[in-house]
Amino acid sequence: MNATRPFPAMVAYALRVCVPARRWFLLALPFVGAALFGLLAHAVELPTAEERFAAIAGNALFALVLPLACLVVGDAVLGAEVRSGTFSLTWLSPVPFAQIVVARWLAGWALACAVLVPAHAASALIAGVPEAVGPLLLATVAGAAAYIGLFVFIGATVRRAALWSLAIVLLGERLLGTALSGIAQLSPQWEARNVYAVLGPGAEDELLRDGIPSGWGAVVRLTVITLVTVGLAIWRVRNLKLTGKED
Repeated sequence: MNATRPFPAMVAYALRVCVPARRWFLLALPFVGAALFGLLAHAVELPTAEERFAAIAGNALFALVLPLACLVVGDAVLGAEVRSGTFSLTWLSPVPFAQIVVARWLAGWALACAVLVPAHAASALIAGVPEAVGPLLLATVAGAAAYIGLFVFIGATVRRAALWSLAIVLLGERLLGTALSGIAQLSPQWEARNVYAVLGPGAEDELLRDGIPSGWGAVVRLTVITLVTVGLAIWRVRNLKLTGKED
C-alpha cells in the first residue's frame, strides 16, 4: 500500500508544474482551430453534412489538431523536465520508475482529453453533425492515449524531444504513413482516423483506409500502441543518464 501513495501526488504534480502558462496558451489554439474547421466543413463541396465533416475530420482534426495538441502536452510532462535538468529530483526519489512514468502519462492523457474532447465536440456541433460527437470523441480519447505514450517515450529517449516528435508526426505519419500501410498500422493518427471512418456517420467513403485495423479493431490497436510505448518509456527512464540542464 505504501508504494502506491505517491501516485496521486505525482499526477497532481505533473498537471500543476509540468504545464506552465505559456503551454496553456498553446493548448488554447486547438480549440480555436477545431471550431474554425467545423465552420470550414460548411464550405466543402460534398453532398451531405456528414461527408463534409468527415473530410474535415480526416484532413484537419486527426491530421493536425490531435497530434499537435498531444505533442505540446506529451513533451511538457516529461521531455521538457529532462531538458531543464529538474527531472533528476523525481528520478532520484524513492518511487518506482513505473509509477513515475504512468503518472506522467496519465496526467498528460487527462490534460490532452480536457483540451481535445470539448474542442472536437464543438467542431462537430458547429459543422451541424451532432451524431458524430460520440464516435469522434472515442477516436480522440483513444488516439490521445497512444500519442501521449509515444511522446513520453520520446521525451525519455532523446534530448530534443519536441523536434523529434514533430518530425515523427510530419514526416513519419503524414509523409511515409500516407504511402506505407506498415507505418500507418503503428500511427496513432491513422488508427484514430480509422476508428471514426467506420463508427462515424457518413465517414466510411471519405476516410476508411484498407490495410490497417478500423472501427473497434483500431481502438484495440491504439490500446496496444499505448501499452507498448508506456512500457518502453518505463524501461528508458530506468536506464536514463541525467546530465543536468541542456545547453
